[in-house]
Amino acid sequence: MLPLLAVAQERTVQNRPYTDLRPLHFGIVVGTNMMDMKLRNVGEQTLTLKDESQMQSLVTVDQTNWDPGFNVGVVAEARINEFFAFRVAPQLYFGTRQLSFRNFLKSQEEGYTVIEKQSMKTVYVGADCDLIFASKRFNNHRPYVMAGLAPVFNLSSKKSDYVQLKGYDVFFEVGMGCDFYLPFFKLRPELKFMLGLTNSLSKEHQGKMRDAELMPYAASVDKIKSKMFVLSFYFE
Repeated sequence: MLPLLAVAQERTVQNRPYTDLRPLHFGIVVGTNMMDMKLRNVGEQTLTLKDESQMQSLVTVDQTNWDPGFNVGVVAEARINEFFAFRVAPQLYFGTRQLSFRNFLKSQEEGYTVIEKQSMKTVYVGADCDLIFASKRFNNHRPYVMAGLAPVFNLSSKKSDYVQLKGYDVFFEVGMGCDFYLPFFKLRPELKFMLGLTNSLSKEHQGKMRDAELMPYAASVDKIKSKMFVLSFYFE
């Protein structure tokens, strides 16, 4: 057993031994993501239309499935000490959310509840600001954990959407990864979870709906929390 442990802990030739000693270094990042939303449904309600008439509404909405998206950006990382580093990574996040609206007060001729669909395409541009805590390097790998904030701007809202997101949000993010020191560059796979800290629902959009038939769908939720799972690959 002891000889096996000794072999397992044997040191090998280190690739790029001084790369982490630089006070500042740069790279690029590419990855894939899954966007999700936590929606709070209003339930049954009475809506007042622009002509002062009223209508009853009972519409529920949920995200029915996740579609994969992708992200791309650049990264700048500053060394604080042997174990801590601060990273800024301006990125573009592209993704799609599929929403399903069930109108329980409106039925088809066959008696089934009317279901409307919305494909919400989302493009976020922002800057991830993260604090990284890494273990001591062993041979050519070094695991780490990270946490930080990512302020973003949403560039893809459409007037035809039933539900629309605000033009900005702030995500809290936490994750883990590992540095792999290759002969010509450092590769860093990272998996993180991002949670929106604000109510990202645009309530102003509800008041701009001109079609009374669409009001129940626009007013069906009163709170949205955005979420993302992101798998990224950093090349430095």
